[in-house]
Amino acid sequence: MQSFLPNGNCPVRNILSKLADKWSMLVLITLHSNGVMRFGDIHKTIGDVSHRMLTVTLKSLEADGLVTRKVYAEIPPRVEYDLTETGTSLIPHIQELVQWASDHLDEITKSRSKKVNV
Repeated sequence: MQSFLPNGNCPVRNILSKLADKWSMLVLITLHSNGVMRFGDIHKTIGDVSHRMLTVTLKSLEADGLVTRKVYAEIPPRVEYDLTETGTSLIPHIQELVQWASDHLDEITKSRSKKVNV
């Protein structure tokens, strides 16, 4: 039996907690759809993410090796983000999840609207 105990060593909890946050998957999908992007373009594409939260998300994805950050020595500095090979390998799995959510949206919405007596 596989265990998923919260002892700090569970790879499933560790990875999914980062990817399942509010913004990470959107950033990954945005970079996959658009290719190399600057911070402002990512922000415009997602829209409702704050500058601070986008910065935190990009730093986290970079630390996990899913996104690269390239700084150009220009004035003003130009910074571009792109998916790494590892980040790109994750995209089909995210797309499957998006497809599943789309396929089951009506069913889930109906279920949520029912009153549950506990």
